[in-house]
Amino acid sequence: MELNEAVAALAALAQESRLAVFRLLVQRGPRGLAAGQIGERLGIPAPTLSFHLAQLSHAGLVGSRREGRSIIYAADYAGMQGLMSYLSENCCREDAGACAPAPKRAAKARRRSNDGAEERSGRGD
Repeated sequence: MELNEAVAALAALAQESRLAVFRLLVQRGPRGLAAGQIGERLGIPAPTLSFHLAQLSHAGLVGSRREGRSIIYAADYAGMQGLMSYLSENCCREDAGACAPAPKRAAKARRRSNDGAEERSGRGD
């Protein structure tokens, strides 16, 4: 992935509705969802959703296919992986010891997030 492609992908994701659409499609998997189903699940009007899907598609993060009268949208996993690879390409190049394996970092972040949620809800001890 080139710099301009990474900027386009990040710009597409830097909007609340587009990020929600992309996350929904990633969760859905390769089978994707029809545009109407995406709109219903996220409460986004059709014209607005069409604009957001076009932005995600232009950024290489979403693809579409026709099935009968429906257009099915799905996350473009190659595009997503390309962005992730671009972002982590030089990770910890100058201090390899600073980078923990991804699963450990994710688990640690979840624990911190859950601890904060418990404190805010009054369940923290």
